[in-house]
Amino acid sequence: MGQASLGWEIVLLLALDTATPAVTVALHDGSAVVAEVSTVDPRRHGEVLAVLIDQLLHKAGAGRSDLTAIAVGIGPGPYTGLRAGVVTARVLGSALGIPADGICSLDVIAAQAAARAAASEFVVATDARRRELYWARYTADGVRSDGPQVSRPDDVPAGLPVAGEGAVLYPDLSSRAIAPRYPAAAELARLAARRLSAGLPPGLAEPLYLRRPDAREPGRPKRVTP
Repeated sequence: MGQASLGWEIVLLLALDTATPAVTVALHDGSAVVAEVSTVDPRRHGEVLAVLIDQLLHKAGAGRSDLTAIAVGIGPGPYTGLRAGVVTARVLGSALGIPADGICSLDVIAAQAAARAAASEFVVATDARRRELYWARYTADGVRSDGPQVSRPDDVPAGLPVAGEGAVLYPDLSSRAIAPRYPAAAELARLAARRLSAGLPPGLAEPLYLRRPDAREPGRPKRVTP
């Protein structure tokens, strides 16, 4: 397999993202993406992710011990799904003694969407539930200029193309929709490979929740007075 000429030596990089309903996994050998597999399953991120990683490694004729780097989409995204990917990347990285590079999932979508934005600024928006969106604004060449943040669809900048699932969910945005709907691990792998090849340090593999999770631990029981 190929390898990067600068920075970290990349023999086999695993990229994964679970920040949206899509569970997506890819392998990069330092020169190109060698395998990718994705599915959409919004309720079983952790279970599906483990299966896809094993399928991908088998397809490439490799094992987990062959991995030399990991890239993970860090959201923003809903708590449960996002946590599945970030925890998996961190546990694998720790067990194998290899870097885990955290990359904003909206940036991954933007890298794919820039060519479809017709040389215009654009927005990436994904579902935050509670009738809200996670979104960020990008220059025509896909560089983030604002965000990420979470807000109602009305707060998304008007008049710009919109990539991501948010453009599909809300009629006011659908007339401006551009592909893709979800991040692709293949693009995440390419972004991470370029960063590592340039000698840049891995980004923090910490989830971007932007708000507290829906599920919370119960508080202390109230005292009942007779």
